[in-house]
This record gives sequence, C-alpha cells and structure tokens, in this order.
Amino acid sequence: MPKTSDTRTLPRIVIDDVHKNFKLRHTHSIKETALAAIRRKPLTTDFHALDGVSFEIGEGESVALLGFNGSGKSTMLKLISGVLEPDSGSVLTRGRVAGLIEVGAGFHPDLSGRENIFLNAAILGMSKKETEARYEEIVAFSEIEKFIDTEVKHYSSGMFLRLAFSVAIHTEMDVLLIDEILSVGDEPFQKKCLARVRELHAQGKTLVVVSHDLNMVSKLCDRGILLQGGKIRFDGPSTEAVEIMRA
Repeated sequence: MPKTSDTRTLPRIVIDDVHKNFKLRHTHSIKETALAAIRRKPLTTDFHALDGVSFEIGEGESVALLGFNGSGKSTMLKLISGVLEPDSGSVLTRGRVAGLIEVGAGFHPDLSGRENIFLNAAILGMSKKETEARYEEIVAFSEIEKFIDTEVKHYSSGMFLRLAFSVAIHTEMDVLLIDEILSVGDEPFQKKCLARVRELHAQGKTLVVVSHDLNMVSKLCDRGILLQGGKIRFDGPSTEAVEIMRA
C-alpha cells in the first residue's frame, strides 16, 4: 500500500486509484497515414501515463513528484491542477490551488503588463480587490517596473516569465503546484523565487513540486513520491527518493 500523509488534519489532496492513458500517434501527415493503413501498421498506441496511483498529501506538506521522463509526474501535476481529468479514479483537492505549470498561459500579447496582471490573477481565482492589494508587490518582485505599461508581446522571454511567475506566487492559495519553472531567469532571480516559495511553505501552504533539479528538490521538499512506469515506486523522505533516483 502506498504511504499516505501522517497529518491529522484533513488532507489537501487525495489521489485515489487514478488511471490516465494517452494515444501516441505514429504518423505526421496524410501520406504517412495512408501508407501505414495500406501496410496495416498501427496508427496509434496506448500509453499508460498513470496506472492505479493512490496517495494523500496533507495540509502544509512539501512533496516532490519524482521520476524520469515518461514516468507520469507532470501528468499527475496537471490532474491535481484540473488541467487534465483522470480516465478513472478520483482526484480531490481542498482549498484554492495555484499552478505554476504553464506559466503565463493566460497572458494576452496585445495587453500591457499591468492589464495582464489583472487578467492572469482573475484566471487564477483572485478578485479585482485582492489583485489591487497585491499589485505593487507583484510588480516589484518581477523587477520590470519600467515596462509594466508596455504590451507583453514586446517583452523578452525572461521578462514575460518574471511577471507571470510573480503573479502566480502572489495569489491567494492553499496549494502551490510547481513544474520546472524555478529555473527561469538569472541566478539571483532564481534564488529570490526559491526564497518566496520557502516563505509560502513556512506560512503553511502545501507544495507539490516537479523538477529535475534533485539537489533543489531534496532541500525544498520533505517528502518524495517516486513514479516509475505510471506507478508509485517509493513514497517517503525526499532524500531517500533522490538516492533511489541516483542509484
């Protein structure tokens, strides 16, 4: 049986016997599809990204989802965020969930940075009043004050990610999902992002992190859930999960 959280409070996340499959296409054009059909080759195959996964994450926990490419960790994060739905099983969350998964997905290129702050914050579930109260802090954290009234289509990729990250981590949330975006920007900005995430955790927020940076994961997260072939291979201290990954 997979380990569940030891916390006595109600869990923030419950994953119960979750299955998620994808169709992998083997052709990329009408010609390839026709040739494959003539030769009776399969046009698609099923990929079992998650195969009966169950676990719970308690309030205030910091958990890393680990695994090599194709293990199902990013799929699981998208299921928790609500971007995807399971084929079977259930994914339950309690409280407001903020996902740093596809950072800036709700940004509009023809709107200014200022306008996109309010747009993206609304998508993440914040009211206008909540956004106004945090606006100055969001802009200051992003370090792009001089360009805040410029259309974001003129931003560099670094500027865009700074603003998007800043909006996401200043939203009101109970659960913060992070997928490989702590590598954005230069080293000083990365350190500031990590410090902010640690601050949120210290405030009692629940963290779920996906990252290939094993050193960062072992320092940021107390618990590691190691996925392999769509199943849980290990669930326990993050340092032990990292050791298994490196073995």
